[in-house]
Amino acid sequence: MRVFTPVEIAKQAGNKYVGVLVAAKFARFVNDFPRDRSYQYEKKLTTTAFEELSSGALTYKITRRRRQDA
Repeated sequence: MRVFTPVEIAKQAGNKYVGVLVAAKFARFVNDFPRDRSYQYEKKLTTTAFEELSSGALTYKITRRRRQDA
C-alpha cells in the first residue's frame, strides 16, 4: 500500500486539508458507481482517490457556502 504524505497532497490541492476533503468527496463519488465501471476495485477507494489527486488527473472547484438566513 502506498503512503501519501501531507506535503505530496498539498502540492496538488493547495493545502493538506483541502486535499483530504477533495479525495474523500471523490471516493464517495466513485463508490456510487456500479461495480462494472472503469475504476479498479482491488484497491481501497481512498487510495484510488489520493492517487488521482496526486497525479493531477483529478480537477475540482471550490465554491463558497451559501448562508441560509432564518
